[in-house]
Amino acid sequence: MPHIDSFARGRTALVTGASSGIGADLARQLGAAGAHVVLVARTEPALAAVADTVRRRGGTATVVAADLEPRDAPAALAARLAADGLEIDVLVNNAGFGIQGSFLEASVEDAEGMVGLNVAALTSLTRRLVPAMVARGHGGVLNVASVAAFVPAPRFAVYAATKAYVLSFTDALSAELRGTGVHVTCLCPGTVRTGFADRAGMDDAFFAGSLPSEAVARAGLDGLARNARRVVPGLSNKVQTVATRFVPTGLTLRVTDALMRKAG
Repeated sequence: MPHIDSFARGRTALVTGASSGIGADLARQLGAAGAHVVLVARTEPALAAVADTVRRRGGTATVVAADLEPRDAPAALAARLAADGLEIDVLVNNAGFGIQGSFLEASVEDAEGMVGLNVAALTSLTRRLVPAMVARGHGGVLNVASVAAFVPAPRFAVYAATKAYVLSFTDALSAELRGTGVHVTCLCPGTVRTGFADRAGMDDAFFAGSLPSEAVARAGLDGLARNARRVVPGLSNKVQTVATRFVPTGLTLRVTDALMRKAG
């Protein structure tokens, strides 16, 4: 079975949202696999700490502090990469955030920001960087969604909708790029105890029993190496996502609403 070491060694990998959580683990594991890792997030000191870990493990890393939420940010990042002579072979779209609570209680800025970062930035970076991968005949795109992509989620409405977009987009792109040498994978984690919960305004108890971010990152990268279209780490998460095909939407909405009320 293909392994991320053979897929990533000698390549350049861009990881967004790389300063903590799953993104940091994805970056560290790509570096350990022999990729040169370009780390992107808003907070430069946190990125520098991840880069130091990559280097201590024998890898190489470049730090790019950038907020990808503004509309023109992906274009500016792509231009900077080109100016620095960095050809991206593996794109990991991990940056994103969610806000838990009633849609009407959320600020307009938060709602627009989730769409801007989770959807628009991911789409723009993919469109700007993938053509060169296709031209070279090799590469990979790992888009990080969520098990929330499989169900509408009251009190998490915008976040779940953005992740549904990521899942659908990745499925379609995987089909379009079949045979090009470019792997396309959607990673759909369940609950993972990271800094996500703090920004989302969710109770830490909601994340009890969750998989460690290191295991989630490893599952995503190994899935990318074998060109799996979807990766859902954890048996219970797999069962839940399969079950959504058979449960009536009305019941799904009631159950999800109850769960999200407890999460707050």
